This record gives sequence, structure tokens and C-alpha cells, in this order.
Amino acid sequence: MFYAIMGTDREDSLEARLQARPEHLARIKQLQNEGRLLLAGPHPAVDSDDPGPAGFSGSLIVAEFASLDEAKAWADEDPYTVTGVFAQISVKPFKKVLP
Repeated sequence: MFYAIMGTDREDSLEARLQARPEHLARIKQLQNEGRLLLAGPHPAVDSDDPGPAGFSGSLIVAEFASLDEAKAWADEDPYTVTGVFAQISVKPFKKVLP
């Protein structure tokens, strides 16, 4: 089943986000290589593809896991979680309907 992992950034997270990004992306690419990734990306803090120093307010990852517990464990081990980029994480089942 798919699960939506929604992380909310802490205030002033941009520097920490940039430092943890390579390891974070490597884990997401692993999901992609395994055919388990539906989509992933950040939420710009302002209405722009390149928010510059405004940074990001969070991220969304939708991927396939065997269970909710497995999805939560994956999210708990993400570099953005471990390094404190994410102040909060929500993991919920996700049912793809369209397209």
C-alpha cells in the first residue's frame, strides 16, 4: 500500500536541510530504484519554484511500504528527521485514484 509521509520543517531549517539533502535524496532514490516511489518533493515556503532564502516549509513523499509501521519507521530514520529539519512528521495511508 502507498503511504503519504508529510514532514513539516522547523523554523530556519534551510541550512540544516541543505546539509542533510544528499543523504535524504539517496534514500528516496533507493525507493525509486525499488519501484516503490510514487512522488516526492518539498513545499516551498513562498509561491516560487526557487524560494531562495525563504527555504521550505516541509516535504511530501508518497511511497509503497508493507505496513504503516514500516512507513513510520522509514520516516523516523530519514536524515531530515534525524537532523531536526522536520519538527513534525505525519504518516498516513494513501490511495491513488487519479491519474
